[in-house]
Amino acid sequence: MALAIYQVDAFADKPFEGNPAAVCVLSAPRDEPWMQNVAREMNLSETAFLHCEGDGWRLRWFTPKVEVALCGHATLAGAHILWETARLPPAETARFHTKSGLLTAKRNGSGIEMNFPAKIAEPAEMPAGLPDALGVKPLFVARSAFDYLVELDSATTLRAMKPDFARLGELPVRGVIVTSRSDRPEFDFVSRFFAPASGVNEDPVTGSAHCTLGPFWQARLNKSEFTAYQASVRGGVVKVRVAGDRVVLGGQAVTVLRGELL
Repeated sequence: MALAIYQVDAFADKPFEGNPAAVCVLSAPRDEPWMQNVAREMNLSETAFLHCEGDGWRLRWFTPKVEVALCGHATLAGAHILWETARLPPAETARFHTKSGLLTAKRNGSGIEMNFPAKIAEPAEMPAGLPDALGVKPLFVARSAFDYLVELDSATTLRAMKPDFARLGELPVRGVIVTSRSDRPEFDFVSRFFAPASGVNEDPVTGSAHCTLGPFWQARLNKSEFTAYQASVRGGVVKVRVAGDRVVLGGQAVTVLRGELL
């Protein structure tokens, strides 16, 4: 039986921007090797797998290399598909059962707001070789449950980075978040995200990284709501609101492909 599969550009308001994710809607659970093979076939930073479960949907995310415990842009893409295909009524909140607990998403005008757990980064000793791997001198280094977080002196430095992905991939973390204050008034901070150990050298727009970036910049900028920009080649805008131990992420999504997995 053919399965519906979609490709969605998340954190984007038009095609070919933001972060592309595949969304595969299942009629029943499938085994991990099969899902990993599909993710490898799609060859995007993440493929989301959804099936009905209880009062919501079971949601799992795979890169071409590994399953991950939290992914923002593929959650945004999955919620977008549920509403676009009328699998979920327009006014109903999407409830996702995941390895990171219950995540919810709701429509907000032309965008979608997702409620995620905050992932606090605590100050950490700089790993040996990190400055050389990034090709820059960090101002500050911290570590969350998933990633290293590195603060730089400027957005100019951040945009010009050309990391050594092989060396970054040796670090014992999911990835490395690099951030700085924005040099543009419409944004509060900018970031990039590198995850070669997870099979993604540079992720175009990383929702889950903003679960760490929100609390980090809350402490520095003394406010709780932000407009952030992830400065990859494709680029994308993420609305961020810190609410206690949760972070609300907002963005738009556009479907670019509909098909069947045979």
